Amino acid sequence: MGSAGGSEPAYMMGQHDGQPELFSYQVNLDKRVRPDHPLRAVARQIDFTFVRAEVAQFYGKKGNVSVDPVVILKMMFLLFFDNVPSERELMAILPERLDYLWFLGYGLNDQVPNHTVLSKARSRWGAEVFEQLFLRTIAACVNAGLVDGTKVHLDGSLIRANASTDSIRQGPPELVAALRKTYQEQAAKLSEEPEEQPGSEAPQSIELEVAETEQGSPPSALKRAGANQTHVSTTDPDAQLMRKRRGPSLPSYKEHRLIDDAYGVITAHVVTKGSVQEDTQLFHLIAEHEKNTSVVVQTAVADSQYGTVENILRCGERGIQPHMANLKEAQDQAGLRQKFFTEEKFTYDGATDTYQCPAGQVMKRWQKRAEKKAYQYMAAKGTCDACQLRSQCTEAQGGRRIQRFDQQQQIEQGRAVSRSQAARKDRRRRKHLMEGSFADAANQHGFKRARWRRLWRQSIQSHLIAACQNIRILMRNLSKKPSAGQKQRISVHWVLNCRNYLLRLLTYLGADVTWKLNC
Repeated sequence: MGSAGGSEPAYMMGQHDGQPELFSYQVNLDKRVRPDHPLRAVARQIDFTFVRAEVAQFYGKKGNVSVDPVVILKMMFLLFFDNVPSERELMAILPERLDYLWFLGYGLNDQVPNHTVLSKARSRWGAEVFEQLFLRTIAACVNAGLVDGTKVHLDGSLIRANASTDSIRQGPPELVAALRKTYQEQAAKLSEEPEEQPGSEAPQSIELEVAETEQGSPPSALKRAGANQTHVSTTDPDAQLMRKRRGPSLPSYKEHRLIDDAYGVITAHVVTKGSVQEDTQLFHLIAEHEKNTSVVVQTAVADSQYGTVENILRCGERGIQPHMANLKEAQDQAGLRQKFFTEEKFTYDGATDTYQCPAGQVMKRWQKRAEKKAYQYMAAKGTCDACQLRSQCTEAQGGRRIQRFDQQQQIEQGRAVSRSQAARKDRRRRKHLMEGSFADAANQHGFKRARWRRLWRQSIQSHLIAACQNIRILMRNLSKKPSAGQKQRISVHWVLNCRNYLLRLLTYLGADVTWKLNC
C-alpha cells in the first residue's frame, strides 16, 4: 500500500524517470515504425536510388562531400506527401519523427542538413529528375494493373503563383517584354538558376494563344492574352494574370492533367502559364500518355473547352472517339446567343451549295475564311433587315452569317459522337474523376498555391504532387483483388492495341471506311 502521507507512489503504479539517457545502444528504428505505415509501402514500391545516376553529372570530383541525393529526393517527396508547410519546418520536425528518420535511412544521432540543401539541389538538378520520379510511379501503377490506358480524361486547373498583385507593373507591350526579360535574368542570378531549365518556356507563345483563341476558344481569352502583353509581375515574371469566374485577376500558372479512366492514375500532365487554353494541350497530353503507358488512346473525355473544331477533326484522323462536349453548342447556350436560332435551324443544300434560313430565305457563299478553312454564307443585302424573324436570329448590322468548314461532314460526325449516350455518361464520370483528382491534390498536397517562383520550379512541384497522388492510389488498391472486368481488360489489352494501330494504318492507306468499321 502507498504511504499515508501520499509522497510515495501508489502500489503497482509506475513512475517514468524523465532523466535523458546519455547513450543509446539498442534503438532499432525499423521496430519503431509500424508494419502498415504508409512510408513502408512507399519504400517497397518506389526505388529512390535511381536519382544517383540521374544527377551524377552535376557533381564534381573535388570539394566537400554532398548530402546523399537519395536523401534529398526523399525529403522533397515528404515535403508534399505530408504537405509540410516549408522546408525549414521539415528540417525542424525531422528529428522528432522516427518514421521520417527511418524512411531517410537516418539514425537518432545523424545530423539533419540545412534546409538550403533542398533549394540548391533543385537549382542544380532541374525539373527532369523529378519528372523521372513521376514516371516511375506511373510504371508502378501500370505493373499493378491499375492503368487501362484506352480511355482518358482531361482538364486544367489554375494555380495561384507565389506573387502578389502589388508586384504587377503595367506598360506598353514592348516595354513589358523588355521588363519581363530583365526580371527573368535577375531572378536567375539571385536563385542560381541554370542557363537552361526544362519547362522554362510555355509550350505556346502569346501569339499562338491568340491564334488558337480565334479558332474556337472563348473570346475572353483574347483579352487575357492582351492583358499579359501589357502586365508583368516583378517577383515572378513567368506567371500570367488569370481570373476565375468570380474574383480578381491574379498571377497564375495552369496545370493541364490527363488521368486514366480505370483508377484515376495521373499518366500525363504539363504546367504552363496561366492564360494558355486547355484545348491547345489535348494532343500533347495524349502523346505523353501513350509514351508513358505504351497504350494507344481510343477515347478522350473532356469538357466543352476541349471540343473545338480542330480537336474534333484531329481525333477523327487518329481514330480517337471525341467524348468531349461541343464548344459550339456550349457557346450557343450561353450569353446573348441563347435567344437566337441555332445553326441546326438552317438547312444546307449540297446541290446548290446554299443554306435556307428559318424564314425561307436563301443564303449563298459569301466570304472565304482561309485561316479557319471555312466559308461564310449570307442572304442578299437588306434581306435580314426586312425579315420579321430578325429579333430571333441576329443583331448584327450586316445580317446573319453561317459558317461552313471544308470538312463539315467529319465535324458533324464527331459532334454526333460527342452527343451520344456513351459520351454523356463518360463526361459525368469525368466530373467525379477530374474534380476529385484536383480536389485531392489541393486538400492533401497543397496544389492550389505555388511554393516557389518561376515556371520550371512550378513544374517540379507538379511532378512531386502527381507522384504523391499516384503512390497513394497504388497503396490504396494494392490489397484489393482485381475484379473480373479488370482481368478481362488485362487479357485483351494487347488485342485492343493491335486493332487500334491497324485502324490507323488503314486510315493512312485510305482504306474503305465500312471495311474498317467491320474490322
